[in-house]
Amino acid sequence: LWHGFPFKRAVSKQKVEIVSNLRTSGFGIRCGEIRIICVLLLSLYDHTMAADKTADQVSEKHEGSATGSGISDQEKELSSIALQAFMAGNYEACLQHLGGLQEINKEDYKIALNTAVAEFYKSDQSITDNLRQTLNQLKNQIHAAVEEMDSLDDVENSMLYYNQAVILYHLRQYTEAITIGEKLYQFIEPFEEKFAQAVCFLLVDAYLLTYQAEKALHLLAVLEKMILQGNSNKNGKNETANNTSKDVLNQKPEGGAHVEVAKSKIHQYKVRAYIQMKSLKACKREIKSVMNTTGNSASSLFLKSNFEYLRGNYRKAVKLLNSSNIAEHPGFMKTGECIRCMFWNNLGCIHFAMGKHNLGIFYFKKALQENDNACAQLVASTTDPGKKFSGRPMCTLLTNKRYELLHNCGIQLLHVGRPLAAFECLIEAVQVYHSNPRLWLRLAECCIAANKGTSEQETKGLPSKKGIVQSIVGQGYHRKIVLASQSIQNVVYNDGQSSAIPVASMEFAAICLRNALLLLPEDQQQPKQENASKTSSQLGGAENNSEISEGCSSKSHEGDKFSSAPPSSPLRKQELENLRCSILACSAYVSLALGDNLMALNHAEKLLQQPKLSGSLKFLGHLYAAEALISLDRISDAITHLNPENITDVSLGISSNDQDQGSDKGENEPMESSGKQIPQCYPNSVTSARTMMLFNLGSAYCLRSEYDKARKCLQQAASMIYPKEIPPEAILLAVYLELQNGNTQLALQIIKRNQLLPSVKSLSDIRKKPVFQPVHSMQPIQMPAFTTIQRK
Repeated sequence: LWHGFPFKRAVSKQKVEIVSNLRTSGFGIRCGEIRIICVLLLSLYDHTMAADKTADQVSEKHEGSATGSGISDQEKELSSIALQAFMAGNYEACLQHLGGLQEINKEDYKIALNTAVAEFYKSDQSITDNLRQTLNQLKNQIHAAVEEMDSLDDVENSMLYYNQAVILYHLRQYTEAITIGEKLYQFIEPFEEKFAQAVCFLLVDAYLLTYQAEKALHLLAVLEKMILQGNSNKNGKNETANNTSKDVLNQKPEGGAHVEVAKSKIHQYKVRAYIQMKSLKACKREIKSVMNTTGNSASSLFLKSNFEYLRGNYRKAVKLLNSSNIAEHPGFMKTGECIRCMFWNNLGCIHFAMGKHNLGIFYFKKALQENDNACAQLVASTTDPGKKFSGRPMCTLLTNKRYELLHNCGIQLLHVGRPLAAFECLIEAVQVYHSNPRLWLRLAECCIAANKGTSEQETKGLPSKKGIVQSIVGQGYHRKIVLASQSIQNVVYNDGQSSAIPVASMEFAAICLRNALLLLPEDQQQPKQENASKTSSQLGGAENNSEISEGCSSKSHEGDKFSSAPPSSPLRKQELENLRCSILACSAYVSLALGDNLMALNHAEKLLQQPKLSGSLKFLGHLYAAEALISLDRISDAITHLNPENITDVSLGISSNDQDQGSDKGENEPMESSGKQIPQCYPNSVTSARTMMLFNLGSAYCLRSEYDKARKCLQQAASMIYPKEIPPEAILLAVYLELQNGNTQLALQIIKRNQLLPSVKSLSDIRKKPVFQPVHSMQPIQMPAFTTIQRK
C-alpha cells in the first residue's frame, strides 16, 4: 500500500515557518493486491451461485406450476459445469457452457456478466476496457443505480455493483469505490460469506488509501467475527471494534488454511491502520502477530521498517529494508507492485528524516529509474493505443508512482538548496495533485529561494566593509567613496512574459500562493473535502493521475476535521491553521518584492489576526506590515508594528505530531540530527528580533527627519549585540545620520572600521551591559517603525 512517511519540513530560507506535518509519500506494502487478483474469481463464483439461487427462489414462488419457473434442469447443470471449469482455470470450456446458457435464456443479464468475467480472465486480465464497458451496458440494461439501492429487492444486482467497485479501485477512483462498497455493506446479511468478506476487504483497502483508518479498523473487527463465526453470524456488521479483542484471533478456528490466510491479512491491515494513526503501542502488538504468521516476508519486513521509522529508529529501519529478499517478489506484472521502486523510495524517505538529503535524492533517483523501467515494459505490452487500460493486467494500473516520487524528490532538493531543480520536479507533480495547498506553497518557496540570491548578509550581516563601499574614485583631496545601494524594491522579475507561465519567478510564486489560499477551507468551517473529492475523482480515470482521487471524506478524530492533501497525509485542523499562517507570510513577502504594498499589508494584517500564530511568524508579520505601511507613506501607523515590546517569542512553533503519545522512544540520535536543521532562521532569539526592530525603527525616524530619535534607536540596538553582528544596513544608517549632523570625518571612520563608533566602544563594555534595556528608558514616546525592512 502507498503508505505515507511523515516528515517535518525544515524552515525555509526565507524564514517562513513550515509547521505543517509534511508527509512525503513513501511506499509501504500492498498487502491487499493479492486479494484484488482473487476478487473477480470470487465474483464469478458468486455470480453463478446467485443465478442458481435466483432460480431456486423463482421455482419456490411458482411451486404450483412446473413451467412457470422458467429454469430447467439443463440450465442448472450447465451453470454448475461452467463454474467448475472456471474454478479449474479452463476458461475456454467455461465460455462454451456459458454460451449454451445464453442461447437457452437470452434475457438473464447475469449470464452475460459471467461471460464478460470469464473472457477477462481468459485474456490474463488484460481487457479492462471491455469489461468496464460491458458492466456499464448491463447496468443501463437493468436500469440499476447505486443511489437507488435502498431495499433488499436490489441485492441480486450486488455482483454487478461489486465488479464496478473493483474496476474503480484499480482506476484510483477510491471515493466512488467506497460509495458502492458502503451501499453493499448495508445489505450484507443475505450475501454469501465469501462475497461478504470480499466486500469488506475491498472497503478496508479503499479506506486505508483515503486515510480513514478508524473506519478500516471497525471493518476489520467485523471481518474477525465473520471469519471465525462463519455463516452463523452474518449480522456481524453491527458489532463494534471494541467487542473484538486480540484473543479472538488467537482461537483455533475451523476453516484451515483459508482462515489462517485471512487472519494474516487482517493483521497486516491493522498494522497499516495503526501506522496511519501513529498508534505505535497498538501497532507493536500487531507487528508481532504479523511476524509470527508471515515470517520474514517482504511485506512483513516493509511494515516493520515503517514502524521503526515512526519510532525514530532509522538505522534499524534501514537494516530491516536491506534484510528483505525483494528478489523473491513475483513481480509487478502479477501483483501491480514494483517492489524495487518501493525499496529505494523508502530508503530515500528514511534518509530524509535523518537529514541526509543528498543521499535521499540519490535513492529517489534510483526509485524513479525502477519506476520508469516498469512503465516502459507496460507501454511495450500495450497493443491497442485507443484502449489505454487494456493490453496489460488490470493490477498494473496501480504500478506507476512517478508523480509521488517526483513530489518526494522535489522536497529533498528544496532542502538541499537547489530550488530550480526542486521546481522542475514539483511543477510536474502539481499537475496531478493540484488540490494540495501545501504543494502549491512548496512551489512558491522554490520561486522565492531562486530569486532571493545566496548572499549571507540576510542572516549574518557583513563583517567587512565590502558590501557597503561600492567603489572609490579619485585621489588625494578629490578622493570619493561611493556607497552601495541596498534597495531591492520594485524589481521586475520577468521580461514581459505572462505570469502564468510556470517558471521560477516571483510572479508565478504569487499565483501559487493564491491557489494555496483558495484551496484551504474557510476559517471556522468544515473543510471542503467533499467538493475536492468529487473534483479529483473525475480525473482519477486517467492512467497517470496517480492517487489524485484519494480524499479523506468526513473523517473525524477527537473533533479534528481533515482536509485531503494527496500524496501527503490529510491535514488536521491545527496543521491547516499553521499552513494558513505560512502561506500568508509568504504572500506578504512576495507582494513586497513585487511592489504590491496594499496586498502585502492585507496579507500581513490577516497573518497577525490568526488565533494560533508562532512567535517567528508574528515577528515577520509586524515587519512586513511596517514595510508596506512605510512604502504607503503611513509611517505613524507603521510605528505601532515596530514596537520591540511586541516581540516576546521567536519560536517556530513546530508541533511534534509525528511522535507517538507515550510510546516507545527508540533511538533518538537520528532524530536529533534532523532536528538540528530547524533553527536556521534569523533572528534566533528575542534579543536579535528586538535589535532588528530598533534598527528598522531608526530608519523610520529618518524618514520623518527625527534624527535624534533615530540615533537613540541605533545606539540602543548596537548595545544589545556584538559589533560583528551589526548588519550593513545599520552601518549605512549611522553614516547617513552623521552626514546629516555634519560629522563627515566620523562618517568616514564608521565606514573604515565598519563599526558604530559612537555606541560601540569596546567588547568588554558590551559584555558588562545588560542583555536588553527597556525601550521606554530610551524614549518616552510611542515606539516607532522601520523603513528599509530586511525580508528575512
